[in-house]
Amino acid sequence: MHRCNLIAPAKINLYLEILGDRPDGFHELAMVMQTTGLGDRVEIALVGTQAMQVLCNHPDVPQDASNLAYRAADLMAKSFPSAYDRYGGARITIDKHIPIGAGLAGGSSNAAAVLVGLDLLWELGLTKGELQEIGAKLGSDVPFCIAGGTLLATGRGEQLSPLPDLDGVPLVLAKYRSLSVSTVWAYQAYRQQFQETYRSPGDEFLHRHHEVQSGPMVAAIAQKNIRAIADHLHNDLEKVVLPAHPAVQHLRETFAQQPQIIGTMMSGSGPTVFALCESTNHAQTIAAAVKQAIPDPDLEVWVTQTSPLGVHLESSERG
Repeated sequence: MHRCNLIAPAKINLYLEILGDRPDGFHELAMVMQTTGLGDRVEIALVGTQAMQVLCNHPDVPQDASNLAYRAADLMAKSFPSAYDRYGGARITIDKHIPIGAGLAGGSSNAAAVLVGLDLLWELGLTKGELQEIGAKLGSDVPFCIAGGTLLATGRGEQLSPLPDLDGVPLVLAKYRSLSVSTVWAYQAYRQQFQETYRSPGDEFLHRHHEVQSGPMVAAIAQKNIRAIADHLHNDLEKVVLPAHPAVQHLRETFAQQPQIIGTMMSGSGPTVFALCESTNHAQTIAAAVKQAIPDPDLEVWVTQTSPLGVHLESSERG
């Protein structure tokens, strides 16, 4: 195999609770994360030299060593030098469909695709757990993007526990093309405003993790009860992002005003807002209504669905 094509799915957060500060400076989190049918296509081709190259069709995506996909390739080369010497570097071509700066883990998913692709092309035979361990060095969302599906994430987001798959729930996603929100800023702003509510590390964190795992959101997912899931959508970061970005607040309110909407929330650190819908036709109706209510050419809207898949192989070539 000298080339493979992978799908790198976007993720949304169905639940995001900030518990407090960790000793390593990150936040302790309890999240329910879900992959979607919206994804980038990532082609990885061996080039026969030691070079690593990243190409992307989106003008705002860096194509140098600052790209997380490039950093993933570099980490693999350093982690497996004999395979790198034997097979050489790769050309990584990203066909971007996930909006950038959207809180949908597009960069993390691309990096996860590189890890999975080089594992295949270099014939390393790594387990999913080994790939996730490597991915955690790149970012908290990378291990989830490798696994995909519906997962409870704790720690800084890298400690994953599987939940029953939530497959095929229709979704509408919407984001202003020119608007992005810094994840670092969002968490720092939350710390500044709500640090007095933080729990103490240790037993309090563990107790809350157990409460979430046995709580109403996870129970609703186990029952595949979409309306109950909608009732328990929660994102602490809305408390700081929505007041700072009135356009996102307005977008969320516009979704909430749609007839028969099941539930809506901002995903992650934003600014993407998503809605759970009854059917694909309902999702298409909601998407059209939101675009009509906000006739701004900067607003992008997608109709998709929840997916049980993380990064997965689309096709490959041998030679």
